[in-house]
Amino acid sequence: MVATVIKPSPGQKRSSWVLYPMFHFINIRELTFLFFAACVLTSQSLANDQEFMEDFLKREYSLSKPYRGLGFSSSSQWDLMGTAMVTPDQVRLTPDLQSRQGAVWSRIPLVLRDWELKVHFKIHGLGKKNLNGDGLAVWLTRDRMQNGPVFGNMNQFIGLGVFVDTYPNADKRHDRAFPYISVMLGNGTLSYDHDQDGRLTELGGCTAMVRNAIYNTFLLLRYSKYRLTLMVDVDGKQEWKHCADITGLRLPTGYFFGASSATGDLSDNHDIISMKLYQLTVERSLEEEKEVEEEEEVTVPRVVDMEQFQVVVQEEGMSGVQFFFTLLFSILGLGVLAVVGLMVYGRWTEKRRKRFY
Repeated sequence: MVATVIKPSPGQKRSSWVLYPMFHFINIRELTFLFFAACVLTSQSLANDQEFMEDFLKREYSLSKPYRGLGFSSSSQWDLMGTAMVTPDQVRLTPDLQSRQGAVWSRIPLVLRDWELKVHFKIHGLGKKNLNGDGLAVWLTRDRMQNGPVFGNMNQFIGLGVFVDTYPNADKRHDRAFPYISVMLGNGTLSYDHDQDGRLTELGGCTAMVRNAIYNTFLLLRYSKYRLTLMVDVDGKQEWKHCADITGLRLPTGYFFGASSATGDLSDNHDIISMKLYQLTVERSLEEEKEVEEEEEVTVPRVVDMEQFQVVVQEEGMSGVQFFFTLLFSILGLGVLAVVGLMVYGRWTEKRRKRFY
């Protein structure tokens, strides 16, 4: 086969060279336009997702390697409690042993109005699924360094609690998978019910497979403009997934950050690798600034939408023993009333007879 080469005529060659700059110009112009449009769309999407102008790491509220400022000296910014101990890689709140409690608490009260807390933690152990426990909690509360039954902290606390619960106590209910992360707001009167896994006082939550995870596990708390957002990153994708969103939330200043954990008959290692707090620079309108200035000081945490904060407590029926004693005392009371009534009636009839003599 003989290949045939067709040479362009001089006129054709000249016309192609004349058109080439035009096509080149059109391509550059189109590419420039597409690049500009992409930048605008990207900036708009980022603006929609991120309302914050800047964030600043506040080291005085943060806990990270090599864990300086942690201990029992007067210059320390964090305190250890219970079984908590510092290692080169983490602060271990509780080891994989039964009946342990441990915590770490900041000494410096929080005075920031808008903030974001990023917690890097790890829960792992030798126990099989549902044979491990109990979990850990992250706190922002008025009282610090208090032992108690709520993941190593006091019950009826005042402040904010985020619970990473790894053991399902309410076995008969299958409305959620564990581990489960939930948010609770305490006002000093509400109690966390372990038997119900905190359902009665939960403001929001989600399932997150954080136990014995092969990836780093993080949770993020963001508080700004009276809105609390909880997000998690537990599957190694470096992407935050929404877990809970509570609006109209009022948190007082002057509270303390902390983390605690507890084990019972079942156990796990509960580790805090870092807790990093960022101050958020938030753009507010003049009306929003005026509202902040005129708002009365909040002394107890609350949710503006009371339906979110209302706790529905179901009244339990009386047990058999309670019913027996209630019935017994009722019968005795009726008997006493009957005897007194007969005595009064007897005296009245006797006096009435004497009048006729």
